[in-house]
Order: sequence, then structure tokens, then C-alpha cells
Amino acid sequence: MKRILITGAGSYIGTSVANYLSRWPDRYRVDTVSLRGDGWRQTSFRGYDAVLHAAGIVHQKGSKDDPAQAEEYDRVNHLLAVETAEKARAEGVGQFLFLSSASVYGLSAPLGKVVMITKDTPLKPVDNYGISKARAEEGLRALAGEKFKVAILRPPMIYGKGCKGNYRTLAKLAKKLPVFPWVDNQRSMLYIENLSELIRQLIDDEAEGIFCPQNNEYVNTSDMVSRIAHCNGRGIQMVRGVTWALKLLRPVTGMVDKAFGSLCYDFALSAYTRDYCVKDLQESIQETEQP
Repeated sequence: MKRILITGAGSYIGTSVANYLSRWPDRYRVDTVSLRGDGWRQTSFRGYDAVLHAAGIVHQKGSKDDPAQAEEYDRVNHLLAVETAEKARAEGVGQFLFLSSASVYGLSAPLGKVVMITKDTPLKPVDNYGISKARAEEGLRALAGEKFKVAILRPPMIYGKGCKGNYRTLAKLAKKLPVFPWVDNQRSMLYIENLSELIRQLIDDEAEGIFCPQNNEYVNTSDMVSRIAHCNGRGIQMVRGVTWALKLLRPVTGMVDKAFGSLCYDFALSAYTRDYCVKDLQESIQETEQP
């Protein structure tokens, strides 16, 4: 049996992974710990096979580009991650899994352009979140060794039941709007259960290295909104030929590029030794939208 400790008790990803692994009670024992305050430093990590570090600052509105918030992002996403890993290594944990982000590449995709991330794409983070994650990765790689394996995951946008972020925004629109613009774009996304399955496989394999997971298919934003609407018993009319209007909105809101730009991982970058995508796009949206 594998003993796993998940940091970030109550976090969306940590809770989701713990729930997923509970399907195999004879194979995994999962505990969680909160890193808020100082009490966790007295918690023993001894006896655990792996630590999944899910603690961090994520959706902090208006703070990713605020220089005044840079120190706090660095403290939580970088320094705390490295301190946790140092404790894990000192107390005999064999594997440390770190949830980084595609934000370490610092890339965005303007409407009408395709940006593809490959194995040769350099790290150039541009905001507090991406910079803190990239610094954490550097610190964690320095700790890695034969008896302490570090697995770094750089997921794109994660979605699933109860998620926050851009998927929730699109879902709200799908449930309210009678029409929605059709734009030919593609984006890498990752369903939470597919991420959980990859983490399970990485723990089983005691794997190390950098992993850029994604679903087995790219997502077209307009198609996703249509599917969400359908899952909620609604019809929504897709309107073509309005890209020009969206371009006019680009200077007003960054949501245009976030929603309709094409930002993708090369599928070769996301491959693992086994398929970890247990749900396809349609199944994942149906499960996400279930009441």
C-alpha cells in the first residue's frame, strides 16, 4: 500500500485527488495537511511514500500583475514548496509531486493566432504566479536525487465539478446567453479526473521529471459552450462572422484572448507511458455539469 500525504487540505485539486484515490482503499492511504500557520512543521512526514504538494496561491483577483503582491506569491508558491520538500526529503519520503502550471511559459494566444508549446519552448513567466512557480521548480530540481524523486506537473486550465476560474465563467454564459460567437480556435485543457489518474500513475511508477498533461483532444471554446448549454437542457445559437467585433473588444478586456486564442501543448509533450485520460471531453463536461 502507498501512503500519500497531500498538502493544501481543502484545496480543489488536493481534495479531488484524495477522493479519486479513495476508489482503491486497499492500494492507497491518503492523508492531508494544511500548511497555513506553523503547526504543519511539527507534523511528521515519516512513513509516507509520496507527498503531493497542492498548496499555493492561485485565483487571487487583480494580484497576479501587482508588484506589491510579488513577495506573497513567492513566499507561498516558491519558498513554502521548497521548505516542504526539504522536510519530506529529510524525513525519508521518496517522491515529491509538485503542481506547477503552464503559466511558467508566460505565453498568451492573441485572437486569430496559434501558440504551440513544445519541448523546446523556454520558460519566460511574466506574472507573479508564473514567476513563483518557476522559482519553485528550480528549487525543487536542486533537491532531487536517487532517493528523492521530484515530479513537476505543468497542467493547462483545469476544470471539473466545483472548479473555479475561466471554465465557470464560460458555464455561466452558456446557461444565460441565447447566442454565442463561433470562433475557430483550440486550447489545451485538463479534466480533473484525468489529472488525478496521471498523479496516481506517477505515484505507482515512482516517476520523476517534468510532465505537461492535457486531455486527449484540444478544446474549441465555442463548441465547449454549446456542449455545456446542451448538458443544462438549453439551446444556444452559434453566430459566425463576428471575429471582427471580438477584435474590437480586445483592448477592453483580456477575456477575449483568454477565451478565443489558441494556446496548446504539443501532444508529444503530454504523452506518458500509459493513457491517463479516463474521460473524453463530452463525458467530462457531462460530469462537471451534473447537478
